[in-house]
Amino acid sequence: MKNKVLKAAGVICMFCLFTAGCAGKGAQPESKQAVYDDEGEPFAEDITDKDFSEFRTPGTLEAAFEYKNFFLPAVNGIAQPYVGDAMPYYEDGTYYIYYLKDGGDSYNHSVFLTKTTDFVTYEEVEGPVLEADKSGGQDAWIGTGSVVKAKDEYLFFYTGHGSHTDCEFAEKIKVARGSSPKNFEKVEGFEITPPGELNQKNDFRDPQGYYDEETGRIILTVTAAKDGVARVLKYSVSTDLKDVTYEGIIFDDPEKSFWNLECTDTFKMGDKYYLTYSAQDDTLWYAVSDTPYGPYTDAARIDGKLFYAAKHVESPDGMYMVGWGRRSESPSSTSDVAAWGGNIVVQKISQKEDGSLFLSPVEKISEQYINRRKPLEASDDVTVSAGSRYSYEEYFTSFESFMLKGNFRFTGKGSFGLAFDYDGEPEKYKMISIDQEAQKVNLLFNEGSTDITSASAHLTEGETYSFTYIQEGSVGVFYIDGDSSLTVRLYGVTGKSIMLFAENGTAEFTDLRQYTR
Repeated sequence: MKNKVLKAAGVICMFCLFTAGCAGKGAQPESKQAVYDDEGEPFAEDITDKDFSEFRTPGTLEAAFEYKNFFLPAVNGIAQPYVGDAMPYYEDGTYYIYYLKDGGDSYNHSVFLTKTTDFVTYEEVEGPVLEADKSGGQDAWIGTGSVVKAKDEYLFFYTGHGSHTDCEFAEKIKVARGSSPKNFEKVEGFEITPPGELNQKNDFRDPQGYYDEETGRIILTVTAAKDGVARVLKYSVSTDLKDVTYEGIIFDDPEKSFWNLECTDTFKMGDKYYLTYSAQDDTLWYAVSDTPYGPYTDAARIDGKLFYAAKHVESPDGMYMVGWGRRSESPSSTSDVAAWGGNIVVQKISQKEDGSLFLSPVEKISEQYINRRKPLEASDDVTVSAGSRYSYEEYFTSFESFMLKGNFRFTGKGSFGLAFDYDGEPEKYKMISIDQEAQKVNLLFNEGSTDITSASAHLTEGETYSFTYIQEGSVGVFYIDGDSSLTVRLYGVTGKSIMLFAENGTAEFTDLRQYTR
């Protein structure tokens, strides 16, 4: 194959981009471009892509997207609601994803429900499953919880968050009963309060329930704090809800720096047991044990700060983490992505031989991307060499929904990856940057000057790795296959070019592919 070496930055005009048959509405591929690539794989033809050129701001562009895989609640009136903490439950081929709905028709983070059978299409259920109490009191706000089936009954344990002035305890564990996964009634009189040994009445939430068939009891993990250190507690509860037994602290924050270990979850994979949590204002973490509920090894991060409050769900198809992809308060911001809530993001849980975890794409999401698209260059292989300044090669186009695949190999002391055009000026480029020396994959704005988030990567100089990148709307996840993932939020890039880049080294990209649905 032809291998193009780039030693200086190049810029392609927007007219050239749209007439290449990639982003203009109704645009057709130019006749001079081959129908087949160098290996005989055909490109998709006669595809009419959406025209986003009329949307002049990242906000109007965002409002025009149709989210399918990364679920977003329907607009309520003129307000766009968002997904908060997800509480997934699986039964008989259906994933029930309960979530704290932020905005729209939701009162104080009431719990709403969306259903899916494949994480590809979703059915949004109308109305709240559990509603915050508009008269105030302990349920003035609803906090995260979980659904567990005990025999023939469904129990929804949740957090009742009251006002500090009206309630002795800011948070209590509450429960609702249901005869199906869709309808619940709050159980009056049931509550779990923080044990006296914690010596605090503020942070006590996020009950995650499991039915233990051997004992016939329900196990709950709860996040709390003791002596200023975030902890995870364990309870057991009888199915008639009459007996609640506190069984102690099973995990301490190893960093001793987080306010809370939110949305805790436990599961078994292979012969290992895992505890996951989202450290307050940080990332998703996991710790490993050889026995249920600890003792656990040192915890490790997984993904970055934009994949938050994730919990696992298991089905015959596999094990998945369901969380939310963080958003910005303003899509036009180029300084942070820090707002609460966003879109549902689902990733498959995978396990290495040493028991460590990584996330990979959901197969049924990847399988949708079957239309091979022509790149902006004729070659499938591109080498980008650079000194201290970034060098770029325009190669892909950012569609409303697409998947990129390929291999990379890097030598040098710098970074390389994908750069997304934001407004035609390099100093505003948004970048998924792999730093081999630092062993990280980063999301950077403003041509690398603004650090948004990062995740660990395990790379060796000169070795070849494969990657997968999936983006829908402004939400994307970059995978170094078999190793790591980084969830990103890229406002304002759709319809523009995606560049391969490098600095202080040489990046060899091979077998590059782009697909749309």
